[in-house]
Amino acid sequence: MSNLEPEDCADYLERIVFLIDNELDEADCSVVRVHLEECAPCLQKYDLERTVKQVVARSCAENAPQGLRDRVLLQLREVQLRITEG
Repeated sequence: MSNLEPEDCADYLERIVFLIDNELDEADCSVVRVHLEECAPCLQKYDLERTVKQVVARSCAENAPQGLRDRVLLQLREVQLRITEG
């Protein structure tokens, strides 16, 4: 286990979401996966984010308009930032 500082984890929050959405290249995926193996709090956030996305996907039969999706993603990132900052 490495000695990770909370600010180190902040760098991974957005990339974790992109990893779940398959929006990272393989090199970045590898870096994020290594971090998740070393950092239990980030792994928990990853698991929670993935679970929420799965529940939402099962619950929704139609796609939201892109503008709505963009606003929701922005709000989720703002909440994640507030959680990270403490």
